[in-house]
Amino acid sequence: MTDAARKARWIGQLKSAGIGEAAVDLRHILLAAADDAHVDDMVARRARREPLSHILGDKPFWTLDLKVTPDVLTPRSDTETLVETVLKHAGDKSAALEIADFGTGSGAILLALLSELPNASGLGVDISESALAIARENAFRNGLEARAVFRTGNWADSVEDNSLDIAVSNPPYITSAVIDTLEPEVRDHEPRIALDGGDDGMYVYRFLLPELFRILKPYGRMAVEIGYDQAEAVSALAGAAGFADIATTRDLGGQPRVVSGHKP
Repeated sequence: MTDAARKARWIGQLKSAGIGEAAVDLRHILLAAADDAHVDDMVARRARREPLSHILGDKPFWTLDLKVTPDVLTPRSDTETLVETVLKHAGDKSAALEIADFGTGSGAILLALLSELPNASGLGVDISESALAIARENAFRNGLEARAVFRTGNWADSVEDNSLDIAVSNPPYITSAVIDTLEPEVRDHEPRIALDGGDDGMYVYRFLLPELFRILKPYGRMAVEIGYDQAEAVSALAGAAGFADIATTRDLGGQPRVVSGHKP
């Protein structure tokens, strides 16, 4: 069989499984595979709708190369909007800022911020020990382990009052009933704890935003990722928590993606 025929067969296999960008996915697989047998195996896994990031074992985010496993949410390009929002308001980027990321998962957001803020130090908190192991590995992989600490915790419970300059989170915000309607890559392969935001998707925001206000220093800034239809509700919660200058930032697709504000 010719190279062209093999590629056509693999692409056909992916398309038959409902993979919209079959040719793009195959290109990534071919770059990673050692031989045709390895390609066959990876294509078969992708045809079963296993995420490409799990098959390849990594995912680019911001300027970083991150390890990804089923223990963590695969970083999305839309989440880079949160990083951009924080950096836009970071002021003196050479300052010794204290940053925390709650529900850190792979560490993507925290590590992206540390990569741009050379004198900042960061704390990543997650309830999952297996996720934290991936985050620590990603810090080491990107040369940021000296400035990033990761620990098990229930959101901001163990963080002192008025101790942070920046607090960020990409919390679970998908309505529970919607999760089973999502694409198989998400529904069947990503950690549900990182997706499920309760009956209305707002569960975490209700208790987290007041906590972020508590732990930030005066003039400290928070930014949280949101679902496309949650800007108004999350902004109202942020205002009720005490934040000022509350703003919504849209992602590259034009959808509301981040709510941010500062502590007066």
